[in-house]
Amino acid sequence: GQWVHVDKSDRLLRLMQDEKEVARLRIALGRQPVGQKRQEGDNRTPEGRYLLDYRNPNSGYFKSIHISYPTAEQRRQAKARSMDPGGLVMIHGQKNGFGGLAAITQRFDWTCGCIALDNTDMQTLWDALELPVPIRIDP
Repeated sequence: GQWVHVDKSDRLLRLMQDEKEVARLRIALGRQPVGQKRQEGDNRTPEGRYLLDYRNPNSGYFKSIHISYPTAEQRRQAKARSMDPGGLVMIHGQKNGFGGLAAITQRFDWTCGCIALDNTDMQTLWDALELPVPIRIDP
């Protein structure tokens, strides 16, 4: 079936059909790209296995697709540390009105933990996905 593989160290998102790569898209990550997301405000992109579970055509960015972070276990761990694990982690395009700056913004890790694409690639992903779709995010 269809699934998404994100390689944080290579800044790549691969759309997969079984073991075949269907599309390879460049991404930008959270401003603190190394390491697992642990709490709200740490600017990290989560790692592990999640679901892309719903889409938002009217977000503050050019379209967004929600990643099912945090898992029940991640919620439990955060609570044990008296922390908010954060949430609303999305794959999204450029901030509305700034799509033309993607050539610049996409050179940097600029999100608060989300995965950002340029708007053309976001549209490609949006059109290709039949939600829910598994996503695996590797360090």
